[in-house]
Amino acid sequence: MQIYPGFPPYTDTSGKGKVRIGKDCQPLTGTLRRRIMVETGETDPTASEIAGKPNLFLSASAMEQLREAARRDKAPAELLQMSDLDFLDTLGVIRNRKLTLAGLLLAGKEEAIHEHLPGYGWTHLRMQDDTQYTDRMDGREAIPLAIARVMDRIMADNPITTVEYGPFHFEYRTYPEIALREALMNAFCHEDFRISSPILVKQYPHKLEIGNPGGFIGGISPENILHHQPVARNPLLVDALARLRLVNRSNLGVSRMFQAMLIEGKEPPVIQEQGESVKVVFQGRCLSVPFRAFVAEESKRGKRLLVDHLLILQYLLHHPELDTTSASRVCQRSEPEAREILNEMEVEMEYLERGGTGRGTYWMLRPDLHRRLIADGHPERDRRIDWEAAKTRVLSVLKQRSERNEAGLSNSEIRQITHLDRHQVLRLMRELIDENPKVELIGRGRFARYRFNEGF
Repeated sequence: MQIYPGFPPYTDTSGKGKVRIGKDCQPLTGTLRRRIMVETGETDPTASEIAGKPNLFLSASAMEQLREAARRDKAPAELLQMSDLDFLDTLGVIRNRKLTLAGLLLAGKEEAIHEHLPGYGWTHLRMQDDTQYTDRMDGREAIPLAIARVMDRIMADNPITTVEYGPFHFEYRTYPEIALREALMNAFCHEDFRISSPILVKQYPHKLEIGNPGGFIGGISPENILHHQPVARNPLLVDALARLRLVNRSNLGVSRMFQAMLIEGKEPPVIQEQGESVKVVFQGRCLSVPFRAFVAEESKRGKRLLVDHLLILQYLLHHPELDTTSASRVCQRSEPEAREILNEMEVEMEYLERGGTGRGTYWMLRPDLHRRLIADGHPERDRRIDWEAAKTRVLSVLKQRSERNEAGLSNSEIRQITHLDRHQVLRLMRELIDENPKVELIGRGRFARYRFNEGF
C-alpha cells in the first residue's frame, strides 16, 4: 500500500486510524483527534461568530481597560485612537460584521460572556493550608478586567523588601509583577474554553499557584517550554493580543517569568502539566541582595546575564558542580548548546572553573564569586561538599559496612551521603576505585553495588 503526501491522520478500510507520537504509533482516539485539530489550527473556539450587532455585547469598562493595557505596552498610536468597533475590527475579532468569541473575551459584558462561554471564569483563593482558605473571589469579566482584578488581589498580599543601595532605596516584591502578569496572560490565552473549569489562582503563605484548564499542545512540555516554538490553542485571541503587544508570539513570556525571578536570586517558576491542565508555581522566597547587586553591577559593565546564565548560576549556588548533561537539563538546551554556554561562562565571563577531562568534565563556581553571592539567611548555599571529603566519607561508610558484613552501597545511597547527582557519583567512584584497589564494583545496572574488599 502506498500512502501519498497529504494531511494526516490516515485510516484503514475499516475506519480505524493511528498516528505517530514520537517513536510510537498510537490509536487515533477522539481526544487525540481533537488535539490534532487544535494544533493544526483547524478548530479555534474563539473564532466563532455571535449573532447580533457587536456593540450590544461590548462593555465600556472592558474597552477602556483594554486600551489602557495596550497603551502601557506601547501599542501603535493610530490603533488606540480608533472607535471601539474599528479598533476591534482592526484586531480581527469582528468578522462579517459580527463579534467573535475572541472579541467577547477581550471587551464583552459579563452577562454576554456567561451566556456564550459558560465554562469561562476565574477564582482566587487565599489559602491557609492545603485544605482551607480564608478568602475567595470569583469572576467572569473580560480578560483585561479579569487580569486587573486578580492582580489587585495578589498584590494586596505580596510583601515588599526594601534594599538600600548607596543613597537609593529600592523596593522588591516577593512575586515580581512582570512574572505574575505573564503567567496570568498565558493562563487566560491558552485556556481550553470547552472545559468547564475556571482559571484557579491559589495564594498560600509561602507560594503562589496559577492553573488553567487545557494541557500542552504541539509537542510543548515542561522540559522544553523555555525554547520551544510557540503554539496557540486559540489563534484568533492570541493574534489580537499580539497586535496589542500584550502577548509575544516569539515565546518570550516564559523567559520573562524565569528572568524576573532569577535576577532576584529566587528559584525559577515550576511549570507542571496535570492531566488536561497546566499549573505555574512561584515559591515565595526572600530577595538575595548580593545576587541582585551582582546582576546590576554586571549590567553596568556591559555583561548582560541571560536566562541560561542565571539558571546555571542559581544551580551552582545550591550544588557543588555541574556537568554538560545536567546543564542541558537545567537550561533546556541540547548538550552542544549547553557546553557552549558553560565555556562562555568560564572563558569570557570568568564565572566558572573547569575540572576533569573528556566525558568527566565538570564546572564549578569560582570561589571568589561563590563567596560574593552567598547571602545571610541562606545556609543551604554554604553546603558545598568538597570532592576529596566526599571520597573520604564514602570510603569510611564502605569500611564500616565491610566490618559488619553488610551489603555495599548503591549509587542512590551514595547520592544521599554526598548530595551529588548520579553522573557525579559515577565519576567519584571511578576515581576512588583507581586510588584504592580494595574498593570494587559488583553487579550491573540497578543491582550494582560498591564494596570494600578487606581480603584484597
